[in-house]
Amino acid sequence: MSAVLAPSREQRPLASPPSRSSATLALLAALLGFTVITIDVTAVNIALPDIRASLHGGMAGLQWVVDAYTLMFAALMLSAGALADRAGARRAYAWGVGLFTAASLACALAPGIGTLIAARVAQGAGAAVVMPASLALIRQAYDDPRRRARAIALWTVGGSAAVAVGPVLGGVLTETAGWRSVFLLNLPVGALILALLSRADRSPRRPAPLDLAGQATAVLTLAGLAFAVIEGGHLGWLSAPVLAAFAVALASGYAFYAAEKRHRAPMVPLSLLRQRQVGVALAVGFAVNAGFYGVTFLLGLYYQQLRGMSGIEAGLMFVPLAAFITGTNLVSPRAAERFGRRKVIVIGQAILALAMFALVPLTADTPLWLVLLLLVPTGLGGAFAVPALTAQLMDSVPGERAGTASGLLNSLRQTGGAMSVALFGALLAGGGSGGGGGTGSGFSVPGMHTGLVVVGLTLCATTALAARLLPRD
Repeated sequence: MSAVLAPSREQRPLASPPSRSSATLALLAALLGFTVITIDVTAVNIALPDIRASLHGGMAGLQWVVDAYTLMFAALMLSAGALADRAGARRAYAWGVGLFTAASLACALAPGIGTLIAARVAQGAGAAVVMPASLALIRQAYDDPRRRARAIALWTVGGSAAVAVGPVLGGVLTETAGWRSVFLLNLPVGALILALLSRADRSPRRPAPLDLAGQATAVLTLAGLAFAVIEGGHLGWLSAPVLAAFAVALASGYAFYAAEKRHRAPMVPLSLLRQRQVGVALAVGFAVNAGFYGVTFLLGLYYQQLRGMSGIEAGLMFVPLAAFITGTNLVSPRAAERFGRRKVIVIGQAILALAMFALVPLTADTPLWLVLLLLVPTGLGGAFAVPALTAQLMDSVPGERAGTASGLLNSLRQTGGAMSVALFGALLAGGGSGGGGGTGSGFSVPGMHTGLVVVGLTLCATTALAARLLPRD
């Protein structure tokens, strides 16, 4: 369908710079949106055992509750930026928030695990639009580079704070009002965001082609791969459904490649992937998120199912980890300026790999003070590497490719988290209960150890790649 339309009020460029009050409203709306989609991930992790008990879903169901959100977030992030350009940042952001809020209500009302998973798919789609549109909204609201930098810094801090608040909030809500309240909380926040947007300045609309074939095949590839990994631990890796899912992922992956090769404006330019520094950055981003989100999923179940903690107690156990992440995020840019980005990226990954191996000896009887101590390198490693990694990627591509590269990095990071959750869930459910290796709750300690070793080895591989292939500063 042609995008050549008569210019509407939304399409016309702004006649004057945004007012200070309008800019503040736009920033607040963007900050709230980014915070709520981040809280949703970490809060739901704490609610998983209660969801399982309430809806009678097995480990595979819990994995899909997490990954249905993350996979749609990852796949649709690739073209969400183009959608924000076509519709205008304010309008696209309102669409994303509206979809996320409506899907949250559907999650809260879900009568069964299948309905909940479907609603989480819609939530992930809304979140994928919210992320790039929120940044575009800030870019539009602040013309002055220094004020814009401060606004983006506040936006970033909001996401870091959400990582800390999410588990505690999820635990408190689950214990006091039930797991459905975790999703109901999004409703008043969504309404507030939409009210703020109604008073913010309209956004200009720009022509931006959509790559529908590439988007469809990307979703199918990730869904097929996730299904194969999640169900492989339950049905068997050589079972017909799992082999079929791998075949679908392979075929749709090739179809994605072919679609991107032919499209005049592909959402993932293949020439970008051929650049060595870009490929390394994407691999590192995948591995770092695999480590962090895998451990977050693992610990939420470990604290509650293996150690018998309440949701509130489990949530509080994440606070020191989040504090280390926030503090290290502030230190990382200064370290990169002093020692060089390559060293910071390599050291951060090495610390995170060490964290995976340090957690391998965990059992149900490990002293809690030691668990918290072993989590210190998990908080340090990823938070140390990611800011420098993002800056390195942005400097490796032309300015007109910055948005595409950023979306691709965020997509690969979310995919790494989703695949790690799929792997851990498959292994946690596959260890049985004999010999003290598992529990009646279906939590396999040997499976936990295997998953940590696999992710640790992956991080070792990407650490070596970064050390060898990234340019010396």
